[in-house]
Amino acid sequence: MKTEVLLKTREDAVRLLLDIIRPLKKFYSQGKAYLEVNPSGVHYGRRIAGMEGFARILWGLGPLWAGENQGLSQELQQEIEEWQEHCITGIKNGTNPQHPEYWGEINDFDQRMVEMAALAVTISLSPQRMYYDWSEIEQQNLYHWLNRINSKQVHGNNWRYFRILVNMTFQLLDLPYSEACLEDDFALINSCYTGEGWYFDGNPWQIDYYVAFAIHFYGLIYAKLKQEKEPDFYRSMLEKSNAFAKDFVYWFANDGRELPFGRSLTYRFAHNSFFGALAFAGGTGLSYGVMKNLVLRNLEQWMKRPIFNQAGVLSIGYHYPNLFMSEVYNGGGSPYWALKSFIILALPESHPFWQAMPEDFAYQPLKKLSHPHMLISHDSDNHLQAFVTGQHCRNDHGACTAKYEKLVYSNQFGFSVSRGTSLLAGAFDSVLAVSPAGRNHFVAHQGEKEFKVTDDYVMTKYQPMSGVSVITVVVPCGSWHIRWHQIVTDQAIEVADGGYAIEAEDAIGQKYGAECQTLMPNQAFVQVPGGISGVISFSEGRAEIVRAFPNTNLFYPLTVIPTICYQLKAGQHSFVDAVFGDRGPLAEVRSQTLPQIATSHQEMVIRQDGREICIDLSDLL
Repeated sequence: MKTEVLLKTREDAVRLLLDIIRPLKKFYSQGKAYLEVNPSGVHYGRRIAGMEGFARILWGLGPLWAGENQGLSQELQQEIEEWQEHCITGIKNGTNPQHPEYWGEINDFDQRMVEMAALAVTISLSPQRMYYDWSEIEQQNLYHWLNRINSKQVHGNNWRYFRILVNMTFQLLDLPYSEACLEDDFALINSCYTGEGWYFDGNPWQIDYYVAFAIHFYGLIYAKLKQEKEPDFYRSMLEKSNAFAKDFVYWFANDGRELPFGRSLTYRFAHNSFFGALAFAGGTGLSYGVMKNLVLRNLEQWMKRPIFNQAGVLSIGYHYPNLFMSEVYNGGGSPYWALKSFIILALPESHPFWQAMPEDFAYQPLKKLSHPHMLISHDSDNHLQAFVTGQHCRNDHGACTAKYEKLVYSNQFGFSVSRGTSLLAGAFDSVLAVSPAGRNHFVAHQGEKEFKVTDDYVMTKYQPMSGVSVITVVVPCGSWHIRWHQIVTDQAIEVADGGYAIEAEDAIGQKYGAECQTLMPNQAFVQVPGGISGVISFSEGRAEIVRAFPNTNLFYPLTVIPTICYQLKAGQHSFVDAVFGDRGPLAEVRSQTLPQIATSHQEMVIRQDGREICIDLSDLL
């Protein structure tokens, strides 16, 4: 697999897709209906995981087959044709009840419902080759297998779109479909709408990438394919997606690096698929130059990272293979949901998306996103920080607290998941963690009692453990941010206020030495060739550099975390810490002004480079 790619044209993207999937050929079953690339466990079992692996490749191949490939070389056209024949064989065998590789009967809430969406979109984009050219019995097998979703229960979230897309395909092929299911499913999706283009994905406290690469992605494909028959839906969907794009663009930087936040991060470059789907549907919320830049630069960023194993298979993990960060529903083929990014291949080379010159987006330095409860900052070095509150995943899919409830998330430092409850195993970066005194059994906050997002700060009230209540205010100040904590505890506790985790070894695995660290009683900084992470206590905290357990951080296998620690007796306590993270040129980093802070029982005033922020603390108590 290539480690460096430069993408400009549709042909470049075609070649990249084929490079990604070519190593998979040897992992298909004899009948081509299963793709089994990894024996790791998954809650729906490895047999269904093999079907999932087969289907997810179609998210890239479906748009490729639907696009205009006549201008490509004969070699590429032949490979594209071979892939289509290969997959048609697999679909025919998988939907044939008499074949040994039959995909089986569908149950309520079945994982195979998820994978039906890829089949439905692929068939709808190329109905001649993917349906009409088949024999009557092959058509019937396909229809009957897909139609089983209409008689089963489907989760009340983005899963409803799987059934919507199946029934859309039936409509486009003039086959019997379920009007009742369509009405019920669209009603459920509409009930998740919160305004200004934003949805939640079945859980009002959780707003993540599923809004983009699921609800909007599927909705835009449906809207485009049903544009003539449902013009009102088409207009409404584009209006919502155009509005959403103006906010969602802030989850990316102009160099393509995206915000690591929420679950299903192992789908990696699927994060950019919303922009391709918006272009596919004809959306105008962003210019084609901006959409093209974000999609192509994001793909390039991912190809620089060690995300493929030695066999060329896309791994479970994020910046590197890592099962600790995975969810219970991540099977061996699950990461190939990333191929949703290649919806852009359904666009001909003459489309404005491909003809546009890549264009940077003009980000506001600090942007309030009300619906996902975030303040997002962007700087000139493409450092994106999201200061988050009011997010909570009710289902324990795996490390969900870390994925939603850190104080800040960064596209240049990532975040860490816990492997235990000690300070080292917990890897408590970008979060306040609390332990009973002397126990070394830390917990971070999970769920909140109250939260607030303003143009200057975010506030969260929470109870990390019984008898301990916390109010935290976080104020972005460029590469710095200020954290004010008030803690009321009925017992003696230890508190760790973690800064950004930063790599502890270089690119070849040589560990950095003590010369990279500055440790003083009230401050800790780590400076490596790639950046600086640090913390300062403005109260009476003790600085420490925590050597986190390996494979906890999503970006780097080995990290350290500058941390401020407190030992608190029963009672009420308030303290202020400053956290720093920057990967820009060293001279610019060192010139950044440390914010000046003045606090009283009633007010906190922060001054930096002529900017003054006054926060009425009494209003938050």
